[in-house]
Amino acid sequence: MSCNGNCSSCSSDCGDRKQESMLAALNPKASVKKVIAVVSGKGGVGKSTVTSLLAVAMSRKGKRVAVLDADITGPSAPTAFGVNECQGATEEGLYPALTATGIQVMSINLLLDNSTDPVVWRGPVIAGAVKQFWTDVIWEDVDYMFVDMPPGTGDVPLTVFQSLPVDGIVIVTSPQDLVSMIVTKAVKMANMMHVPVLGFVENYSYLECPDCGKQIKVFGESRLDEVAEALNVPVLARLPIDPVVAESYDSGKMEQVNTDKVAGVIEAIEKAE
Repeated sequence: MSCNGNCSSCSSDCGDRKQESMLAALNPKASVKKVIAVVSGKGGVGKSTVTSLLAVAMSRKGKRVAVLDADITGPSAPTAFGVNECQGATEEGLYPALTATGIQVMSINLLLDNSTDPVVWRGPVIAGAVKQFWTDVIWEDVDYMFVDMPPGTGDVPLTVFQSLPVDGIVIVTSPQDLVSMIVTKAVKMANMMHVPVLGFVENYSYLECPDCGKQIKVFGESRLDEVAEALNVPVLARLPIDPVVAESYDSGKMEQVNTDKVAGVIEAIEKAE
C-alpha cells in the first residue's frame, strides 16, 4: 500500500519488485538504434559470413550499419571487410574502422600489433572487452548494429544479452543431425534472457552444380523445418555453399557480394519491434 515504486530503497521481497537493469551505458558520443545479435549453437556454421551478408544487405538499403565483432578469440570481421585499423581515438572514445561503403567495424584484431597474435584471456576478461566495445567506442548514428557472437552459450553471449539492448537474434545453423539439440539450446538461452528470436538461417544448405544447376545436399536432407515448427521459430533463409562468397570473405571484398538470398532475413529484422 505504501510502495513508491523505488525498489532500490526498499528491502521488501514482494512479487512486484523490479529487477535492476544490467544494461551498460552506450558511449555518450555514440548513437545506436537497433542491435541484432547473430548467434550459433556451435562453431563452423558460417555465422560470421552471415553477419557480413546481413550488414552489407542492410547498408545497401540506405541504412547506417555497424558490425561489433564479439568473437574475441576468433575475430574475422576485419578480414571480411578489408579493414585493418580504427579511425583513431580521443579522450571521449575510440572510433571504429570504416569500410569502403561506410560500414563501421570494431574487432579485437584492429587493436593487436599483429592480426595473427592469439588472444589468451580468461572468460571474464574476454567478456569485459566485448562490453567495452559498446561503452568505449563512438558508434556514429548507427541504424542497425550486427553483433557477431562466438558460438555456444558461454560468458560472451551472456554478457551481450545482459549488457546490450539486443532487439532480436538470428540463429545460424547447418543441415546436420545435431541441429535439433544445438538449435534448441540457443533458442532456450534467448528465451531465458528474454531476447526475441527472429528466425533461423540455414547455411551450407546445398551446393549448386555449376553445369546443370541441380542442388546437391552435401550434408544430407535438412531437419530444420521440423525443429523450427516445434520451436515456433521461422526459417528465414537457406544459403548455399558458395565458393564466390568464401573467396570474397577471405579477400576482404564482402561488400561486392550478391546478398539477395538474405532478403528474407532483412525483412524480418526491419519488421521486428
